[in-house]
Amino acid sequence: MKLIFNNGMDIRECLVMNRRVFEENVLNEAVNVKDKIDEIHLIGNINLLQNAHKLVLHIVEEDVQEVKDFAKQEGILWAKYSLTLAFKLEWLQAIRRTLWKFLREYNTLSEKNNSNEDFYQLESKINGLIDLFLNGFFIHYSKYKDELIESQQKLVDNLSVPIIPITSSVCILPLIGTIDTNRANTIEEKVLFEIGKLRIETLILDLSGIAEMDSDAIKHFIKLLDGVSMMGAKSVLTGLRPEVVRNMVNLDITFGSRADIKASLQVAIRDYLKSDISTERNIHLEEITD
Repeated sequence: MKLIFNNGMDIRECLVMNRRVFEENVLNEAVNVKDKIDEIHLIGNINLLQNAHKLVLHIVEEDVQEVKDFAKQEGILWAKYSLTLAFKLEWLQAIRRTLWKFLREYNTLSEKNNSNEDFYQLESKINGLIDLFLNGFFIHYSKYKDELIESQQKLVDNLSVPIIPITSSVCILPLIGTIDTNRANTIEEKVLFEIGKLRIETLILDLSGIAEMDSDAIKHFIKLLDGVSMMGAKSVLTGLRPEVVRNMVNLDITFGSRADIKASLQVAIRDYLKSDISTERNIHLEEITD
């Protein structure tokens, strides 16, 4: 590494003066990343060379807070655009190796005869700050990914509990797939909220698409029906599959008076839609009479 050097120049000034030399050496060290630089810039608007120079300046200035802040910024960006972690790790190791080459050359040009103690102190500071950046990067990368997964799961959960109004007081909740304990809790939360929000009087729960309910989920489902009743609404169950019924029989569980049971969704809609329309018509006639 051949550096431009002037007497009395400190490390930071030398880095700024030799920025292009530093960047070329980083590219030579990062064999797999250098061909991805333009792609990464296009995907996430991340300038790897500019950021490498920015990071080493923070490190030689021993600016701990800037290193932490930069690690957070980078971690979130790489997580947001799902950039390959292997590239980031290789790039940071290339920066580390290049920085040490630079420091060795700087030390030679400045004709400093550092003692072993001075070298160990420098090594501790430089590598410590690089490791601080690495740790911060991965912590914020993981945190962003976890939060993203959690928010996506909540969206999926909400979409998997589609409450459909068919009249002003009657709604349908078609359920499909498998109901485990986690999903049962989500269904309970969404159903009770929507009953209060929409003022539902009759909720038809169609279970024809439910392939499986374990024993804990069945118990949670019973609690859901109790909650619906406590909210002043009526539960109607349709489409109970033999597998679910068999599991309930084995557990000696019954719905009792918690819900009406209909053979199919069509039957429930016919009965309760007719009943609801009849009730609304009677109310309307009473209002006209009054």
